[in-house]
Amino acid sequence: MSAKTPGHSRGLNKTHKATIAGVAALSAAALGFTLVPGNNGATETEPQALANTQQVAWSYDANSPQAKALAASLDSQQSTIELKAKQDAAAKAKAEAAAKAAAKAKADAAAKAKAEAKKRAEAKAAASRAAVRKPVFANNLDGWIREALYIMDKHNIPGTYNGIHKNVMRESSGNPYAINNWDINAINGVPSKGLLQVIYPTFKAYHIPGTKFDQYDPVANIVAACNYAADRYGSIDNVNSAY
Repeated sequence: MSAKTPGHSRGLNKTHKATIAGVAALSAAALGFTLVPGNNGATETEPQALANTQQVAWSYDANSPQAKALAASLDSQQSTIELKAKQDAAAKAKAEAAAKAAAKAKADAAAKAKAEAKKRAEAKAAASRAAVRKPVFANNLDGWIREALYIMDKHNIPGTYNGIHKNVMRESSGNPYAINNWDINAINGVPSKGLLQVIYPTFKAYHIPGTKFDQYDPVANIVAACNYAADRYGSIDNVNSAY
């Protein structure tokens, strides 16, 4: 066995081990080692990082004020990040929902406008067709009877041209302003008026909407009288005397 070199040993002594352990706990620097040859060719190690410096030992205490402050700071930062992410996600979702709602409202408004435009166009077309189909009637007894028959046909009121004409000639001689001021109706305050001599209560009860509400109007008078005659006698054609 060869003699020991003064100040050196074959392995790490207790002081070196403690020093290396303390430095490793700090995780602040890597340790470099200087190889020193021994008498027998073996090597001895020396912590280069601690050469000519004061050796420091350090330990972590989770309950220390510094550790608690650091943990609280990290928790606060994490909470802030998570809250910001949630707020951003909520804002994005709200913006997307608003955009969808606006798009739907726009589409609904466009569809409604289109439907209304179509409805107006159809109504206009129908009115135009009706105007074209409606014949023009002369402003005389022949025209009044024909126009009355045109309206009666739409309301399923029976009667013929001849049936109306014969009763008109008997009742008023074709005068739309004829009035009876001497019979029982006149005495009761409701004189017979017009082409077919209709009293007001009868005219009011049997008046057909779309014609003038006027006993003296020839078309309105004929239609109301024929409606009454159909209800009571089956048709104006069945009336051959005062009715």
